[in-house]
Formats: sequence, C-alpha cells, structure tokens
Amino acid sequence: MRLSTLVIDGEEKAAVITNNGAISIETINQQFQQRFETRIFEIIQSNRLTQLTDWYDAKDSEELEQVCEVIPREQLRYAPLYKHPGKIWGIGLNYVEHASDLSEKAPNSEPASFMKPDTTIIGYNDTIQVPLQSERTTAEAELGIIIGQECKDISEEDAQSVVAGYTTIIDMTAEDILQRNPRYLTRSKSFDTFFSFGPELVTPDEVEDVHKLNVSTIINGKVHRKNVVANMTFRPWDLVSFHSKVMTLLPGDIISTGTPGAVVIRDGDIVECQIDGFTPLINKVEDLKVTKAKNQADKAVTQN
Repeated sequence: MRLSTLVIDGEEKAAVITNNGAISIETINQQFQQRFETRIFEIIQSNRLTQLTDWYDAKDSEELEQVCEVIPREQLRYAPLYKHPGKIWGIGLNYVEHASDLSEKAPNSEPASFMKPDTTIIGYNDTIQVPLQSERTTAEAELGIIIGQECKDISEEDAQSVVAGYTTIIDMTAEDILQRNPRYLTRSKSFDTFFSFGPELVTPDEVEDVHKLNVSTIINGKVHRKNVVANMTFRPWDLVSFHSKVMTLLPGDIISTGTPGAVVIRDGDIVECQIDGFTPLINKVEDLKVTKAKNQADKAVTQN
C-alpha cells in the first residue's frame, strides 16, 4: 500500500494511492463504515497501519474506485507526509563514494549520525531555500525509513519488524558552513526547508528487497549520482538496530539512510530523489541571497 498526505478542501488528509489517483481515508471510513485515523502520523502512532494495509489488500481495487470518489493523479496536491516526528536521524557518508566527494574518510565501524529539527520539513513541490548564510548548499537524495513501533535495543535480525515503511527524502547541507568546522554539523543541517520527504509512504509489502533499490540524486533532469542500497556501509536493519541502542525509537521516527551523492543547488534549480518503484520527490530551489538582491533592486527602482 502507498499512503500520501494530500491537501483536500484546504486540509491535509491521508489518502491511499490507487492506480488512477487517490482515495482519502475519510472517504473509505464513510463508504465502508471504518474508523481509521485520517492523518498518517496518527495511523502510525495508533499501530493501525498494518490493519489498514491488510484491509486495503483484501479489497478489489476496481471495487474501491467504483464505490469511492477518486482524486485524479493530475489533481493531487501533496503535503509532507507529516510535520512533527519525534526524531529525525540523518546518516552521513554512508556510501564510500559520497565520502570522497567531501575528501572525507567514510566511517567503517559505526554510523556517522546526526539529528535534525522538524522545522526543516517540507514536502513535494515545496521550495528549498538556500540561506543567506551559505554560498554552497547541497541537496542529497536518500532512502527514508519510517519507524512503526516503539523499540529499544532491537536486534538487526528483528529490525525489519518495526518498520512502517519507506519514503523518498532530499536532505540539505550548508556545506561551506560544515567545512569551516565539523562541530558546525547541526547548524549546517538545520536551516528551514532542509528536509523534504514524501510524497508517499510505501509499506514493506510493496518492496521485494530494500537492498536492491537504486537511489538517485537528480539535478535539472540529469542524474548526478546513483547507487544501490546494498552498497551502503551501514544497511537499513543495521541502522535501525544501532540507533535503537542509543535511544528508544518511536512510531513515526525517521531515519534518513545517507546519499549516493550530494549536488550543489542554485537559484532556479529543480532537484529530485528517485528510487526504483517510488514516485519521485521533486523540489524547486530559491536562493534567498538572489531574492534579497532582486527585492533591493526593485525597491531602488521604485524609489527613483
């Protein structure tokens, strides 16, 4: 099953993505006398995602589309899957090739992880803003893991059992700030708009083998860097297990697993995260320095 958060009648609501568009959970509840939560974060937190998935899989998709109002694909307005996860873990330099981009040595004994605030969150087609403080900001396509159950000290073998699903992520870094001093990592990762995720939560039953997925960073329609999850230094189940031994993982927590390659973004660029079989995540770029200069020029013309 694939879930998205859509803007419907001015409100953000969970919807199931179908062959021809989307059906809101609210409509499913009305037509089939169900009581599923109508927001993705609440569905995950209530531990009813598996129940919803089983219910949906037991239904005939054509029957659903005949009974329920279907929002056509061309009319879908995506919002972030949700905006206030308990935690966002990011993983740095998880592909050896990406480490070489930064002239860094890739960690090989433990993941190089960091945390991001929820104020960084944006969604599909939202605008990434290059901050005034940065001359070199990069965008990084990544596979996201969404935690579905509270867990602590879980083994690598059991880690898959606590995963709610996967998503596409574009993570940003003010790279010039980071390169001044590695202790500036949190600041370089935490500007507003520096974490885009969605547009779909893809449940595990839709992914035959997560390790075979290709992840691509795309800039203005061209592949900048592509790699397969199997080439990560620390693979998904290792990451879930490792971080559960640091702190309790909660439903809705996100682990962004690292990028095959970061690309410098500039005003007017279009950046994408493409993962095999997933709907691409696409964001446009605005450099706030360029916007500020234009505003100042317009103001000067007006005053003259």
